[in-house]
Amino acid sequence: MEQIVLTKKDVISFNQKFDKGNFNNESSLDFALNLQKQHIAWTKKLAYLARAILIDHVFEEGNKRTAAAVLFFYAEHEGYSISDAAAVKIIKSILFANTTSIAKIRGMIENAITKKD
Repeated sequence: MEQIVLTKKDVISFNQKFDKGNFNNESSLDFALNLQKQHIAWTKKLAYLARAILIDHVFEEGNKRTAAAVLFFYAEHEGYSISDAAAVKIIKSILFANTTSIAKIRGMIENAITKKD
C-alpha cells in the first residue's frame, strides 16, 4: 500500500466541510505535516496531526470534526476501520485530559482501529 502524505490543502479541505478553513495556529499544522513525509508508522503520523488539530487548535472552528475526518481518512486508507463511538472517545479523551503525549494518542488510535477483512 502506498504511503499517504496529507498536504496542508487536504487538511484545510477537511476543515472546510465544517467551517471556513481559517487558521488559528498554522505553524502547529506545518510541523505535523512535515512529519508526514518521514517513514514512520501511520498511527504516529496520525497522532501528531490529531494533537496539532485538537490541542493546538489549528483552525478557528471545527477542530474536533476535522480531527475525526482525518482519523477516518487515515484508517480507511490503511485498510482499517474505526467506529464513530471510538473516534468520539479518542477525541474526548485527548481534549478532556489535554493529552499532549504522542505515544498516548497513538496508543488510543491503535486500540480503537480494527483491520478490515
